[in-house]
Parts: sequence; structure tokens; C-alpha cells
Amino acid sequence: MKLVICEKPSVAKSIASALGVTSRAGGCFEGNGFIVSWCVGHLVSPMDAAGYDPGYKKWRYDDLPILPEPFRYVLVKGKEDAFQNLKRLMERPDVTELVNACDAGREGELIFRLVYEMAGCTKPFSRLWISSMEDTAIREGFADLRPGAEYDPLYQSALCRQKADWLIGINATRLFSVLYHRTLNVGRVQTPTLAMLVDRDWKVTSFKKEKYHHVRLALDGTEAVSERITSPEEAETLRAACADGPAVCTSVTREQKKEAPPKLYDLTTLQREANRLFGYTAKQTLDYAQSLYEKKLLTYPRTDSRYLTADMAETAAAVLHLAAKVPPFDGCGEFFPDVSLLVNDGKVSDHHAIIPTLELEKADLSALPVGERNILLLVCRELLCVVAEPFVYETVTATFTCGGQTFTAKGRHVLSLGWKDIDRIFRASLKEEPEDEAEPAALPDFTEGQTFDQVEASVTEHFTTPPKVHTEDTLLSAMENAGKEDIPEDAERRGLGTPATRAAILEKLVAAGFVERKGKSLIPTKAGINLVTVLPDTLTSPMLTAEWEQKLTGIARGEADPVSFMAGISEMTRELVKNYSHISEEGQKLFAPERETVGLCPRCGKPVYEGKKNFYCSDRSCQFVLWKDDRFWTSRKKELTKKMAGDLLKKGRTSVKGMWSEKKGASYDAVVVLDDTGEKYVRFKLEFPKRKEGVNGKK
Repeated sequence: MKLVICEKPSVAKSIASALGVTSRAGGCFEGNGFIVSWCVGHLVSPMDAAGYDPGYKKWRYDDLPILPEPFRYVLVKGKEDAFQNLKRLMERPDVTELVNACDAGREGELIFRLVYEMAGCTKPFSRLWISSMEDTAIREGFADLRPGAEYDPLYQSALCRQKADWLIGINATRLFSVLYHRTLNVGRVQTPTLAMLVDRDWKVTSFKKEKYHHVRLALDGTEAVSERITSPEEAETLRAACADGPAVCTSVTREQKKEAPPKLYDLTTLQREANRLFGYTAKQTLDYAQSLYEKKLLTYPRTDSRYLTADMAETAAAVLHLAAKVPPFDGCGEFFPDVSLLVNDGKVSDHHAIIPTLELEKADLSALPVGERNILLLVCRELLCVVAEPFVYETVTATFTCGGQTFTAKGRHVLSLGWKDIDRIFRASLKEEPEDEAEPAALPDFTEGQTFDQVEASVTEHFTTPPKVHTEDTLLSAMENAGKEDIPEDAERRGLGTPATRAAILEKLVAAGFVERKGKSLIPTKAGINLVTVLPDTLTSPMLTAEWEQKLTGIARGEADPVSFMAGISEMTRELVKNYSHISEEGQKLFAPERETVGLCPRCGKPVYEGKKNFYCSDRSCQFVLWKDDRFWTSRKKELTKKMAGDLLKKGRTSVKGMWSEKKGASYDAVVVLDDTGEKYVRFKLEFPKRKEGVNGKK
């Protein structure tokens, strides 16, 4: 029997079905010579620091750096049953070999190998490497299983990445958290990502807008515009010189241009486009695409490739014709796709680009959740656009002289919509069509030497605009291209993170309180800005990732030594701890929590803050305090709340409903007034509102 281990239950179900394994037992599918079971993502993870030494439970500078040797691993909490199920299956006498069917990539290799080693299994295993969950792709993959040993270098690369991230993450996080007395999560990828947001935020907030002007001439239904003019007086002088004067066309330039179709989607470009069109976060798009993959409607989404391999050309052609029948694309009319535009073997890494599958023919798109349907249609649109004709247009630039200055009018004339016609039809089908930049209108047929008498001239006022705040679209692009100039052309991975991890990085930054979402925008918080300010350039620059990925790629190809790589990481960690042993008192205040002012002290006028047991003056020498458990309140079965304290401080009195009188044995509405004697312990007096009736309505 072959034991096939998948990454998720849904994938195991698809593989079992393709292999004709129909009988489901406890924790697996069995039959036809196969047992198909599953992990639930990572079942094994590096041991926490406290597992090596209980003393590490408390974060102390003197314990750093923490450099485990050897690294030890533990089961992920809550997933013990899944691991024990796999271990039991591995130990079955009738299981003679295993198949690693986890996702085909560095992380999938790591998931399987750690489970295999933690279980102490020594049985031989092979590797399934596929990019589609269609039955035919699965069966073809099983017909071409590769020896597991061929992927040993990839496993070493994955191990090195995991260990290095653990060492830098654990030590840097503890180091700066201890120094600044606040949990400060530091990571090789998330910290440079945060730095990019902080840098953009600084450029936006420090931007100083500048005023400028244009003089505009009205010419035969269009406008010719001057260069920028800073001085309003100069602009007005030019306007006056041009008003009612002649304007002469000095040149007309025409140029035909072609805009090639886009490429197929990789995960990052899909996430960016979905953010632009639908406002989806990177994580939402990944979740929708993953669900479609598991439903066999999309190919593997965690890819950084934008092309297909040559052996997929025939399948791609069939999928193209299916996509062209899906509304709204069934209204595109006849077109003759050039499938060769999809193919480039040299630019496909672990997985090819994201495209729909042949299951599209049987799919009921109306039954899909809205998010999944939008993503599937987006991928269909991209596939159809890629093989369509180029967008062809003619640009026209006309120049004029008037008042001794040059004016320019620009226009564009569309000759053939090509692939943009498909895009236009798709956008028209959206309920809320996204805003596009205004297209330049066509110009009248100007000719050189043409003269316009008595032209109308006007001045318009403008301001320079700051850089735009990052959205997930623009940040994902920045992450993808970060440090690109420092990474060799043949490196397997580029930029910050991978297509599969970037969404999680953004979510971590938001969850940690370093970044907040405002609509589509991502804004660094005060804590995020401060964190980037205090960290060394080594941790905030994409250079570290660029260097690591270069070396990890070498390890994956068997060209670099894992031991040397880890020795370098350990040395870097020691240097980091050595160079940051203490900080100034001012530095420690950077991450002090912002306290809300309850009111102003009646003695000294300084802010009053809320503590656990009292409301106290921020000036320690003043010693003014309002105790929450003062006998005045406890004897009346009330507690001094923040609102009540605020009223007392701002108005000198507060209204209280249901004050209890032990003497009268009843509740009263009352007004409590703050005494202004200025004594250390503030006294109160109670005013009862007059009532016509006695207690509880009795006379």
C-alpha cells in the first residue's frame, strides 16, 4: 500500500477521487492500493524558547542571544490527533512506501518532512509535483512520481529559512521588547514592509504643496495649455497678451502606438487587481483563490509565475474557449486567440500562472459565493485578454504659439480596442464600476500654419499633490520589487516574502497595532513609526531578505552549504544583541501608552489620569487623588466611574441615580458635589432633590 499524505483534507478528497479511492475510514481514504490522508497545514513547529529552558519564559536581556543547538520540534497545539493519525498509518505493516502530496513548493516540502521525521518513519517516499487539482493532472502526476531524495536540497532550504526566521524573530523581538518595555514584534519580512509604509507616510505628511498656474487657450472646441507658471502675475500677463490675439499652429505630430495585452496572473498581481477593483484584502483574495483551487476551478494560486509551460498549450486552448462562453465574455464576439503568448518555459518556476481549469464547463458560477465568483471571472478575463489583439491607438500632439509662448494640445484616437474591449465588457458588468483615469479625447484635424483669431485665454490655478498613501495594491507591488536590484536574475524568489506569505504579513502588522486600515489605505500607527525609528537598518532594509533569498536559492539547487548559512545567521544574531545593550530614558518613553485625560486637577490644573484604583493628578508632587473605593461610595453601594470623575473635575458635581441610604433604607437620585477645600482626601456632600412624596412614594 502507498500512503499519500496531503496538506489539507479537501486536497486529499480530490486526490482520492482521482485515484478511484472511494472508501473512507477514520482519518483517511483507503482502496485501490492507496491510503490517502492529510495534515492540517503545519503539524510540527520549532519549539518555543521556553522549551529549551524554563527560565526563558521571562524575557531578559541577559539571556540573549538564544541560539538552540540542535533545534528541537514540537507538535502544534490542537493538532496532536492529526499527527497521531498519520503516525499510525505510517506504522501499518501493509504500508510499504509514502507519497509526499503536500503543496508543491518550499513550504509544502517542509510540512511533510517535519511530520515524517517527528514520526520516526524510515520507509521510502516519493514526491507528487502538480499545479492543478483536476483529475487528469493528478493522475498524470502519479504516473510521474519523483524520488523524494531529489528534493532534499529544497528541504534544506526550507529548514534554513525557518530556523533563520526563528533566530532573528525570537532574539530581535525579545531584545527590543525588553529595551522599550512593550512587545515589539520584529521579523525579517514584516519589519521592512512596515518601514516602506512609514517612509511613504513621512513623504505624505512632510509634503508641502506648491501653487502653480496654466494659461489655457480655447481653440476649436479643445484647449491648448501653457507650461507650468509659478507666478500668478506672470500667468496673468501671458493671459492678457494672448486674449483676443492670434494663435498659430506650429506643428502636428501623429504617432501610432500599441499596448500589448497583459500577462497571466500570478498571486501578487491577482491580489493587486482584486484590491483595485473590489477592495479585497490580500488575504481575502488568497482565501477565495484557494477555495476555487480546492473546488478544481482554478490552478494552484500560490505562484510567482505569469506564463504556462509548452505542454499546457492544448489544455489552455480548450480552457480559453470555455472562458469565452462564460457571461459576460460571451458578448465579446469572435476572436482568434494566439496561445503562444501564454507559453514561456523559462519563466515558470515551481508553478505556472493562475488560469481556470476544464471544470469551468460544468461549473455553476451563480452558485459560488460572490467573492469566489468575482475572482474566477477576473482570472477568466485575464486569460482572454492575454491572447487577444493589442490595443492600437494614435496619439496627436499639436503645438501653438500665442503671445510669444508655446501651448500644447494632446489627444488620442483609438484605432483598435483589441484586448481592452474584453476588459471594457468585464468592467461594464460590475455593479460598481471602478473609477478610471480620464481618457484623452480626440483632437480636431489641426494643420500646420493654421491660424486662430481672437482666441479666448484663461488662467487656471493648481497645486502639486503629495505621493498617494499605500493601498494593498501598491504595497504588494512594492514588496514584490523590494531589493530587486540586489538579487541576481536567476534567483528563485525576489522581493519581500513570497506570494503565499505576503497577505499574512500584512495581517500581522494590523493585528500587532503597527498598521491600521482606513478604507483601502494602509496607515502606520504611532507605534509602527516609532518601531521603524529605533530598529537598525539591517532589520528595516529589504537587503537582508535579498541576501537570504540568494543564499536559500543556492541551497535549494545544491550549490550552497546550509551549515555555513546558519553559522552566518547565528553570528548576525550575536552582533545584534551586542550592539543594542541599552537605550536612553527618552527612548524608553517612545512606546509609553497614550493616556486619556479624565479632566484637570482642581489644585494645580495638570491632567488627571485613570489608574486601577483611583483617578490621580499627573504631577506627582500635587498628590491630588479620587479613590474609586472611597468609603463615601462603598457605604452607598456605588463605584466612582470615569464619567462621574470627569463631571466632578470639569463641573464640580455629578448626578448619580440610585444612591443608597442605609438610614432610610431606600434609593435616591442625588447630586454629588466636589469640595474645594483642597485637602489631601477630597470630601463630598450629598444633595437630595426635593420630592412631594416620601420614600418609595409613601407620604
